Amino acid sequence: MEATALCGSRGLPFRMKAAAAISHINSSPLLIKSMASQKPLPSAAKTVSSRKSSNVFPLGEQGPRSRPLATSPPIKLLTRVEQLKLLTKAEKAGLLSAAEKFGLSLSTIEKLGLLSKAEELGVLSAATDPGTPGALLSLSLGLLLLGPSCAYLVPEDYPWEVALQVAVVLLCVAGGSAAFAASNFVSNLQKSN
Repeated sequence: MEATALCGSRGLPFRMKAAAAISHINSSPLLIKSMASQKPLPSAAKTVSSRKSSNVFPLGEQGPRSRPLATSPPIKLLTRVEQLKLLTKAEKAGLLSAAEKFGLSLSTIEKLGLLSKAEELGVLSAATDPGTPGALLSLSLGLLLLGPSCAYLVPEDYPWEVALQVAVVLLCVAGGSAAFAASNFVSNLQKSN
């Protein structure tokens, strides 16, 4: 399909017969010529690709990788605690003597079975999981956003609503701060030097 438009000197279109328009096409300075044709659609069975040797794998099936992309070395938690000198820092800060004053010593931890309980709950293995710092950071940001949101959204018509606001905000700020600190701590434990 071929379309030709000719414009007059004032920008207004004028019509000419097909034969007159064809003879006038070459001499007109304001000629706009358009070629419009409909391209055939590619069939659904054919894959359009820029590379000739590319393969398409259906959803849910493994690709051509036979091995994992990159494996990180295992995290050695006790070695990292030694490198960071955490026990020395805890001793200098007085945390160990404060724990003993509250009745929490190594023998008490052993008697109560706190380390085995922590392992059952997955606390110790979570310290070596590479996804833990990101999850803790997401939790902290969520909690730190929830506190102000609660204060904004909960009305202040009754005293119990104000008390609810204060309680939720305090819990969210304390929990968000603790999760942020834990994220930073676990991230530092997992760094390898």
